[in-house]
Amino acid sequence: MAIDWELYLLPYEQAVQEIKVKLKNIRNELRKRKEHAPIEFVTVRVKSISSIYAKANRLQFPIDENIAWEIRDIAGVRVICQFLDDINAVVQMIRERNDMRIYQEKDYVSKPKESGYRGYHLTVEYPLITARGQVTIPVEIQIRTLGMNFWATIEHSLNYKYEGIIPSNIRQRLIEAAKASYTLDSEMNNIRDEIKEAQVKFTQKEEVPMESLISLMDLSEYALNPEERSETTSSRRDENRRNGE
Repeated sequence: MAIDWELYLLPYEQAVQEIKVKLKNIRNELRKRKEHAPIEFVTVRVKSISSIYAKANRLQFPIDENIAWEIRDIAGVRVICQFLDDINAVVQMIRERNDMRIYQEKDYVSKPKESGYRGYHLTVEYPLITARGQVTIPVEIQIRTLGMNFWATIEHSLNYKYEGIIPSNIRQRLIEAAKASYTLDSEMNNIRDEIKEAQVKFTQKEEVPMESLISLMDLSEYALNPEERSETTSSRRDENRRNGE
């Protein structure tokens, strides 16, 4: 029986959006509490039908109602962090949740792929309430640093360009770039306390006092009054003449 893909993928689209909101709420709450938020931002996606067929054919899985449990990453959530230690913090947060259950973990941070890719992958069972009752959806959650995500995005683009067969010289340069990126991540992680302190001070500096905002509003009102602006400019010109300027 042919799969109605629009209906089949609907709960996966709902699941990733729900998880995205929940993770962003954690980030926002921690920031309002003036605590460090290990989550920088969250993105989601649901695999396209063509990508599902391509992966199923590559892994020789039959296309049927169970394909999501074979491929497991039809629904994908990506969590981006500032520091290496933030990855462990996010993993622990997800482990402690009771609205999803981890049933597979892959640590590509300490044990990168042969390509150089790093990231921490969790596959979770996510219970979802639909119009026809509760269903359980497999969702893959990828957790990366900003550097890991940048590298993975470039590698994905090159794989697309070369149809999965990246020339060996470019592949080797990608591997070296991945090593350099991880070295940078490690150094930034070593001075994370100083970085976080600097970020807090910068944020406080950027907060404009209310009296300053009122002054800016007054200036804006004046700027929108051409007649008053003209009179003031003329007065200043006369004063400059009197002072011999």
